[in-house]
Amino acid sequence: MLDVPVPDPPSLPTVDPNQYEDAQVAADADFKRAELEAFLEAGAWADAFEAWAAETPVTEAQWEIVLDLDLLSHFDFFWDDFADRVGYHAPGIPEDWKERELHPDLTSWGEVSSINAGLTELGQDVCDVLKDDYIDWESEYEAPDDLPDF
Repeated sequence: MLDVPVPDPPSLPTVDPNQYEDAQVAADADFKRAELEAFLEAGAWADAFEAWAAETPVTEAQWEIVLDLDLLSHFDFFWDDFADRVGYHAPGIPEDWKERELHPDLTSWGEVSSINAGLTELGQDVCDVLKDDYIDWESEYEAPDDLPDF
């Protein structure tokens, strides 16, 4: 359990999610970032963070590193209409953290891995809370009539 105050929700960037290695969405989509950001501020972020903090293996010392590096400001959440889901990009500590001397308290790959996995889990928890408790719109994507049946 991570016993820390709930941080402020991130401000969402205006980045095309297709620029992320881990996302592929329609380029002309409405990512509904303004709506998602309003939901985060209205309580979705706090709800997800509190649930995540109760279960995460991230330690308070590791959390301080997250805050020192301002990683939370690099979260991104966006609507993926095609998949009818909230997509996300979680920040993380890069592979060259040691060479770059990114933070004096980072001493092992285990810590880096724990932080990165924890932030990924937080991102997924936020998506789940947004979709389950806040989003009331329907996907506007309609599949073409000529798709094969599987």
